[in-house]
Amino acid sequence: MSENKCCCDRKKERTAEEHKALINRLNRIEGQIRGIKGMVEKDAYCTDIITQVAAATAALNSFNKELLSTHIKTCVAEDIKAGKEETIDDLLATLQKLMK
Repeated sequence: MSENKCCCDRKKERTAEEHKALINRLNRIEGQIRGIKGMVEKDAYCTDIITQVAAATAALNSFNKELLSTHIKTCVAEDIKAGKEETIDDLLATLQKLMK
Protein backbone atom coordinates (compact mmCIF):
# COMPACT_ATOMS: atom_id res chain seq x y z
CA MET A 1 0.00 0.00 0.00
CA SER A 2 1.30 3.49 -0.79
CA GLU A 3 2.11 6.09 1.87
CA ASN A 4 -0.86 8.20 0.79
CA LYS A 5 -3.75 6.53 2.54
CA CYS A 6 -7.23 6.95 1.22
CA CYS A 7 -9.33 8.93 3.64
CA CYS A 8 -11.60 5.88 3.77
CA ASP A 9 -8.89 4.00 5.69
CA ARG A 10 -9.04 6.42 8.60
CA LYS A 11 -11.86 7.05 11.05
CA LYS A 12 -12.68 9.78 13.55
CA GLU A 13 -14.73 9.01 16.63
CA ARG A 14 -17.15 11.88 17.22
CA THR A 15 -19.49 12.49 20.09
CA ALA A 16 -23.21 12.26 19.35
CA GLU A 17 -23.37 16.05 19.76
CA GLU A 18 -20.54 16.66 17.25
CA HIS A 19 -22.09 14.24 14.77
CA LYS A 20 -25.53 15.85 15.05
CA ALA A 21 -24.13 19.38 14.65
CA LEU A 22 -22.14 18.44 11.53
CA ILE A 23 -25.08 16.61 9.95
CA ASN A 24 -27.42 19.53 10.71
CA ARG A 25 -25.03 21.96 9.01
CA LEU A 26 -24.71 19.70 5.99
CA ASN A 27 -28.48 19.32 5.76
CA ARG A 28 -28.86 23.11 5.69
CA ILE A 29 -26.18 23.38 2.98
CA GLU A 30 -27.87 20.62 1.00
CA GLY A 31 -31.11 22.59 1.22
CA GLN A 32 -29.34 25.69 -0.05
CA ILE A 33 -27.97 23.75 -3.02
CA ARG A 34 -31.42 22.35 -3.82
CA GLY A 35 -32.76 25.90 -3.64
CA ILE A 36 -30.12 27.10 -6.10
CA LYS A 37 -30.99 24.24 -8.45
CA GLY A 38 -34.63 25.26 -8.22
CA MET A 39 -33.72 28.85 -9.05
CA VAL A 40 -31.89 27.70 -12.18
CA GLU A 41 -34.81 25.48 -13.17
CA LYS A 42 -37.16 28.46 -12.76
CA ASP A 43 -34.86 30.75 -14.78
CA ALA A 44 -34.16 33.07 -11.86
CA TYR A 45 -32.14 36.21 -12.50
CA CYS A 46 -28.37 35.59 -12.59
CA THR A 47 -27.37 37.85 -9.72
CA ASP A 48 -30.05 36.34 -7.49
CA ILE A 49 -28.54 32.90 -8.12
CA ILE A 50 -25.02 34.23 -7.59
CA THR A 51 -26.09 35.68 -4.24
CA GLN A 52 -27.42 32.29 -3.14
CA VAL A 53 -24.26 30.52 -4.38
CA ALA A 54 -22.19 32.96 -2.32
CA ALA A 55 -24.29 32.12 0.74
CA ALA A 56 -23.82 28.38 0.14
CA THR A 57 -20.09 28.88 -0.35
CA ALA A 58 -19.91 30.80 2.93
CA ALA A 59 -21.80 28.00 4.67
CA LEU A 60 -19.37 25.39 3.31
CA ASN A 61 -16.41 27.53 4.36
CA SER A 62 -17.87 27.83 7.85
CA PHE A 63 -18.36 24.06 7.96
CA ASN A 64 -14.73 23.56 6.91
CA LYS A 65 -13.46 26.00 9.55
CA GLU A 66 -15.35 24.21 12.31
CA LEU A 67 -14.23 20.77 11.13
CA LEU A 68 -10.61 21.92 10.76
CA SER A 69 -10.63 23.48 14.21
CA THR A 70 -11.87 20.26 15.77
CA HIS A 71 -9.37 18.24 13.71
CA ILE A 72 -6.44 20.31 14.95
CA LYS A 73 -7.59 20.24 18.58
CA THR A 74 -8.13 16.48 18.58
CA CYS A 75 -6.57 14.38 15.81
CA VAL A 76 -3.52 16.54 15.13
CA ALA A 77 -2.78 17.28 18.80
CA GLU A 78 -3.13 13.60 19.76
CA ASP A 79 -0.93 12.43 16.87
CA ILE A 80 1.81 14.94 17.69
CA LYS A 81 1.75 13.88 21.35
CA ALA A 82 2.08 10.27 20.13
CA GLY A 83 5.12 11.21 18.04
CA LYS A 84 3.39 10.97 14.67
CA GLU A 85 5.15 13.91 13.03
CA GLU A 86 3.77 12.97 9.58
CA THR A 87 0.47 14.41 10.77
CA ILE A 88 1.94 17.89 10.32
CA ASP A 89 2.58 17.17 6.63
CA ASP A 90 -0.98 15.87 6.30
CA LEU A 91 -2.32 19.04 7.94
CA LEU A 92 -0.23 21.26 5.64
CA ALA A 93 -1.52 19.37 2.58
CA THR A 94 -5.07 19.82 3.83
CA LEU A 95 -4.53 23.56 4.33
CA GLN A 96 -3.13 23.87 0.82
CA LYS A 97 -6.28 22.23 -0.56
CA LEU A 98 -8.45 24.68 1.37
CA MET A 99 -6.51 27.68 0.07
CA LYS A 100 -6.94 26.95 -3.65
